Amino acid sequence: MEDDGELEMIRRRMMEDITTRMKGETAPGTQSVAGAAPTNLSDRSFDEFIKGNQVAFVDFWAPWCGPCRMVAPVVEKLASELRGKVAFGKLNVDDNPVKSAEFNIMSIPTMMIFYGGKPADMIVGAVPRAEILSKLGRYIKNT
Repeated sequence: MEDDGELEMIRRRMMEDITTRMKGETAPGTQSVAGAAPTNLSDRSFDEFIKGNQVAFVDFWAPWCGPCRMVAPVVEKLASELRGKVAFGKLNVDDNPVKSAEFNIMSIPTMMIFYGGKPADMIVGAVPRAEILSKLGRYIKNT
């Protein structure tokens, strides 16, 4: 199954990242494709980002969260592939408690899809790329 291979790739990257961090080096694969990376959001910039994009995808995460680090490469790749169709953002829940509380983020990673400036869908946990694409597809068709 294609998803199993992708999950294995994510697991392998995560293990490489952990091993590299233990050695005190910069983790491979942490740099995004120029211009395609999700926007780093804050409590202050969040509303403007959501209102400024018909379809917005926000990844609520924290640097210490293993599953968040597993899903990050998938989100970054989708940001590149869906550029112009979906705006991708990331909100560090530790640094931005106001928006995290506003949307009752209790588990991370939590990914929310906003359509027309309003919450439309939510994904909780590290899920396969196909599940994220399936949910996004419902809103991309409507744009």
